[in-house]
Amino acid sequence: YKTLREWVAVESDSSNVLKRPDLHRMMEMAAQKLRLMGGTVELVDIGEQELPDGQTLALPKVVTAQFGNDSSKHTVCVYGHVDVQPAKLEDGWATDPYNLTDINGNLYGRGASDNKAPVLAWIHAVEAYQALNMLPVNVKFVIEGMEETGSNGLDAMILAQRDTFFSDVDYIIISDCSWLSRRPALTYGTRGNCYFFAEVEGPKQDLHSGVYGGTVIEPMTDLIGILDTLISPSGKILIPGIREAVAPLSDEEWKMYQDIQFDIDSYKNKIGVSQLMYNNKVDLLAHMWRYPTVSIHGIEGAFSDPGTKTVIPAKVTAKFSIRQVPNMDPAMVKKQVTDYLHSVFAKRKSPNTLKVTMVIGAKPWLADTQHPLYEAGKAAVKRVFGMDPDLIREGGTIPIARTFQDVIEKSIIMMPIGGFDDGLHSQNEKMSRYNYIEGTKLFIAYLNEVSLIKKTTV
Repeated sequence: YKTLREWVAVESDSSNVLKRPDLHRMMEMAAQKLRLMGGTVELVDIGEQELPDGQTLALPKVVTAQFGNDSSKHTVCVYGHVDVQPAKLEDGWATDPYNLTDINGNLYGRGASDNKAPVLAWIHAVEAYQALNMLPVNVKFVIEGMEETGSNGLDAMILAQRDTFFSDVDYIIISDCSWLSRRPALTYGTRGNCYFFAEVEGPKQDLHSGVYGGTVIEPMTDLIGILDTLISPSGKILIPGIREAVAPLSDEEWKMYQDIQFDIDSYKNKIGVSQLMYNNKVDLLAHMWRYPTVSIHGIEGAFSDPGTKTVIPAKVTAKFSIRQVPNMDPAMVKKQVTDYLHSVFAKRKSPNTLKVTMVIGAKPWLADTQHPLYEAGKAAVKRVFGMDPDLIREGGTIPIARTFQDVIEKSIIMMPIGGFDDGLHSQNEKMSRYNYIEGTKLFIAYLNEVSLIKKTTV
């Protein structure tokens, strides 16, 4: 816990430019830890980031490390990150978010579960094998410091090192996710994300509703009108072509969802709602993981301060996103959304102008649960926990998985050790002592199982 306490104490918040020195120090600490274990360690410079005001700021270096280079063994690459989401005591934390606090076997602190303890668990797993001088596979680490803000610079670094650092990698392991229940899980899919701005512009400046209300066609009314055509009250996406593109739910998949441990009532209590979109487990999980969704996030340019203001905004921009699932293509979704919104807008016969742009187009990721990597995962879970894992997907997006898949073209497994109630990105984030210790054992067992996978000659 000493190392985890030291790591959690560093405010490595990648979204706050004032904390950038802490982030650089965090990367140096991770590198030093790996150096002391005898790894071949590099701090890779990935350049600078441009801030909205035009200034540039150095990105935190990416730490790469290598343990073992026996060509007769498999080489696995473990990816993790040591940057965190913002956290302040006054946000509603019961303890200081940057002082790891042990309460009833739970270790509370920002970044404990996402992703500092999992990264350390991997490091401790390798350390244990090093001490016994019997590392069963070669292990490489890629540890970054910008994951929470979109992994700036990492794609280019992976591409640049594809034929050097990554050339001998057989498998990639990501442990940046959580279990769904108290049962251990292996994650085999994530949704992607297409994020849109829809901007409606009218008069050349904001107007007073008393003076101009009733004479001008208001951009805000147009915008709300077209947003309302994206999705029905029951959650059905109304944009033509999107639902048709989704991979159909197979019988095996339905059965997998049926077997998963998941309690709808505790899920409702956790988020504080009385009713969900679906009231049976399979439908709910399917819509969380393998169907697309439209979410409207906000409207820029609208009046949102406390109090009253009788303004007609001249220009408003809606922010909304569509989670991507297999068989959907972001380029196609961009066209479908743009064409649909323009056709809906045209029917309004408004003199205002509409501009639709897609600012993020992250693809989904899906693995084969019958792959030897997952068979090894099932065996390791069985060995450490005495039960079969739940095979689950993530509703969110981990874009780096797709980058690894597309650039390095190797198989990936996501192996979480975080608990379902760890509170990632939320107040009182924690990693339970049980998950931290048993998770480290799981990683130790897993490296052994992977070493038993037959080497295939291409």
